[in-house]
Amino acid sequence: MIKVNIGQYSGFDNLEAMLLARNYNQYLLHLISRFVGNSRKIVDFGAGIGTFAMAMRNQGYSIDCIEPDELQRQIIESHGISAKPLLVSIDQNQVDYLYSLNVLEHIEDDQAILKEIYSSLVPGGYAFIYVPAFEILFSSMDRKVGHFRRYTKKDLIAKLQSTNFIIEKTQYVDSLGFIAALIFRFINNGSGGLNKRTLVFYDRVIFPISRLCDHLFHNLFGKNVWVLARKPEYI
Repeated sequence: MIKVNIGQYSGFDNLEAMLLARNYNQYLLHLISRFVGNSRKIVDFGAGIGTFAMAMRNQGYSIDCIEPDELQRQIIESHGISAKPLLVSIDQNQVDYLYSLNVLEHIEDDQAILKEIYSSLVPGGYAFIYVPAFEILFSSMDRKVGHFRRYTKKDLIAKLQSTNFIIEKTQYVDSLGFIAALIFRFINNGSGGLNKRTLVFYDRVIFPISRLCDHLFHNLFGKNVWVLARKPEYI
């Protein structure tokens, strides 16, 4: 279970600020759309305020959301999207495609939740996991929003494989974001808050350049890492 206080998620202001990150959000939407295929049962795990669930619905997909925070779940439901607090409320072997964006790091026992994700998927179903990368970048912002850890590709792959997932694709993203996050770690005042003006500048000017740099550095480093994993068709 995601470790947040119901209705009192400490990173809510950062979550709202990230709505301003137009290019970043469009990139994440492109990623999760890229792997959806012919999936019919799609789950947004840790949906927050429903930013990506609404975007996916606007593309014509039917989405079920899992969000344990009551306030955020109410926001999702106000947009007419189904939202439940726990993944176990969905029957096993029912989900074709589950995506989770910057969520696993909030969960103390991430291995246990990966097992729940695995159980929820149909044989041959896919899970797309996107998380913050590298412990060296762990900062006051991570503490503010309740992160337990950051990941390397090796860490994330090992945890998924120990849950019997097959790894299809993986890479680091936002290589310039790695440098920016490292600077943020040392110069931030300790509040962990996001400066909206700086966020918009990074999103509009730096992030597009960072995406170009990722073609060179995606195997080496980045601010985030993602993995596409598949449940075996025959178990």
